[in-house]
Amino acid sequence: MPEDRKTSKAYNNLEFLNSPDARLIRILAEYLEPARRFRQYRIQDTIVFFGSARIKAKEVAELNVNQLEEQIANTQDVPTELQTRLRIAQSELKMSRYYEDAVEIARLLTEWSKNMRSGKHRFIICSGGGPGIMEAANRGAAAARGISVGLNIEIPFEQSANPYISRELSFDFHYFFMRKFWFTYLAKALVIFPGGFGTLDELMEVLTLVQTNKLHKPMPVLIYGSEYWKEVLNLDAMVKWGTISPQDINLMHFADSPDEAFQYLSTRLEELYPPN
Repeated sequence: MPEDRKTSKAYNNLEFLNSPDARLIRILAEYLEPARRFRQYRIQDTIVFFGSARIKAKEVAELNVNQLEEQIANTQDVPTELQTRLRIAQSELKMSRYYEDAVEIARLLTEWSKNMRSGKHRFIICSGGGPGIMEAANRGAAAARGISVGLNIEIPFEQSANPYISRELSFDFHYFFMRKFWFTYLAKALVIFPGGFGTLDELMEVLTLVQTNKLHKPMPVLIYGSEYWKEVLNLDAMVKWGTISPQDINLMHFADSPDEAFQYLSTRLEELYPPN
């Protein structure tokens, strides 16, 4: 009698699904599974927050500074390494204002969106799902007892999902471009806090889509923190050298306080996307 060998179906074959041959299936899964969840939880659109994962909450930054100052006060010959750590901690404390402001802006926007009469969830806070400004955005939504989205990504040094994301709307992506797709597809506004290469990458990609009319929808882009961004982004130089048009600067709006940011975003979004 021949041996009875049970074979598995292709869609149950994990070795195949994790192989290069099944890459297209994995890409489709990162499109279809989030689409199903967003539909299930009636997410119509989002407000996306970008910013540095390294920015700490004020209470954390203050604790670090206090501990280092106490350590230095009890040390006779203070090593250079300890002085350097204190300077970094003091800089982190200064930057922590952006964490606190992101919490407040997200809280205000969530309270505002919850008051809209709609059969769907409108203007839901969405972040990259990790620490820093991402955590602050989700934390602000949670403080207003609202839901929020976290689009996490597997990268070597970061990042685990922050605890403030709504559990049913916490996603974990492998492909950067699929994560970027979901950032942009549902977004009706973008809020950019101080950040590094990742934040710049996301900002420039969206600005390029807006500039070239590839989004087919209005997209307010709020740049938060003029002191930081006007040093990092020399847009006037780009106009001077002719690489962008003078009107391209108007694709962005700068703000420096939570109230100013909230007033701009809520007013603009009500104009562009009135409640239905």
